[in-house]
Amino acid sequence: MVCKWFDVCPLRELEKRGKISDKWKKEYCLTKDNWKRCKRYQAEEKGIAHDYIMPDGTINEELWE
Repeated sequence: MVCKWFDVCPLRELEKRGKISDKWKKEYCLTKDNWKRCKRYQAEEKGIAHDYIMPDGTINEELWE
């Protein structure tokens, strides 16, 4: 099962632009239930802002410039 936010997640755009590899998608988005570990998913579910946060919880503002 894929993460329910997969189609609207901004990380897909970063992949298309070549700013991140698809390792994030493979590790967090597409692997069964791993998306529950994604810090972006957890924040979204709680209604917490998660701009610039990567799935592992690291923050990288430069990616979105």
